[in-house]
Amino acid sequence: MDRYQKIAQISKVLGVDTRVKMICLLAGKSLCVGALSHRLGITPAAVSQHLRILKSVGLVVPDKRGYFVHYSLNQNTLEHWRSEINNLLEIQGES
Repeated sequence: MDRYQKIAQISKVLGVDTRVKMICLLAGKSLCVGALSHRLGITPAAVSQHLRILKSVGLVVPDKRGYFVHYSLNQNTLEHWRSEINNLLEIQGES
């Protein structure tokens, strides 16, 4: 995947406000589907769909704790995305 495709993929993931809110919530601590559902005011099924997308791009990682799965941000992916976005903005600033 070239860098333009990568930026487009990042944009698609971040293009949904619910996913951005989830990322903000997970920045502070790991949470399970129920906790995310309660804080976001959406159904657990909707949370699961958003988590599936976030997992597919490697942005969140699951951690099974007893009966629950807690999700946290993958700091490596987050840092990579930050770098990609910064590079894009620097290129745009030079034009």
